[in-house]
Amino acid sequence: MEALRRLHAGLGSVRTNFGHFFVVEQEEWAGDQLAFRVRSLGQAAQGTIDVAEDHVRLEVMLPWLLAAFAEKLTSVIRKQGTLLLEKK
Repeated sequence: MEALRRLHAGLGSVRTNFGHFFVVEQEEWAGDQLAFRVRSLGQAAQGTIDVAEDHVRLEVMLPWLLAAFAEKLTSVIRKQGTLLLEKK
């Protein structure tokens, strides 16, 4: 699946470009699903990325401090995800 290949290849660039905002503590692939744990502002968040043929679904459980930034982060994540997955 092309989307899965692009995610695998592109997650390193996300770390490079946004590493000053968060640290990835866990990243485990199980088939088409990535389980992850990140830390930012001393707070931990965890979630999953599910990759299907026609869509990618990101689900993140945020602590209250990070949840305050969720609305702004949603547009950034959507934009970066689209750039990561689109054909070049």
